[in-house]
Amino acid sequence: MKWGFGESCPSIKNILLLDSEGKRVAVKYYSGEWPTNAAKEAFEKAVFTKTQKTNARTEAEIAMLENNIIVYKFVQDLHFFVTGGEDENELILATVLQGFFDAVGLLLRGNVDKKEALENLDLILLCLDEIVDGGYATYYFIILETDANVIAGKGCKS
Repeated sequence: MKWGFGESCPSIKNILLLDSEGKRVAVKYYSGEWPTNAAKEAFEKAVFTKTQKTNARTEAEIAMLENNIIVYKFVQDLHFFVTGGEDENELILATVLQGFFDAVGLLLRGNVDKKEALENLDLILLCLDEIVDGGYATYYFIILETDANVIAGKGCKS
């Protein structure tokens, strides 16, 4: 078997930050699996519907949806999600989720809710750019950073 870049390097398909009604706060898609905005919104609705009745407030939870692994966590009125392929390592996805979750907490100075997130949306979007890098001709996207202090620090400097 010939191993290419994508088979040996963990990759993320998307990172979603939704509110308690399943509406977008901040999202970043790294995969072309959802080519239209309608497809992306349908996926977000499916993710929210599948996970809304769970209690993922203390630890991250894992779900399977449409041949994807989704790791998620909730705080206040925000729902954090990281999606990877069905063969992706859940621990790596959970590490990315925790890094994003903690970085948002640092940027919002512990006041993690929808209002604060929207007021600091520019910093949250910068965090998403610091976590995963894309743009390779192979359409694989690699994880750059999972340390919340580094992610939040770069977001604040940009």
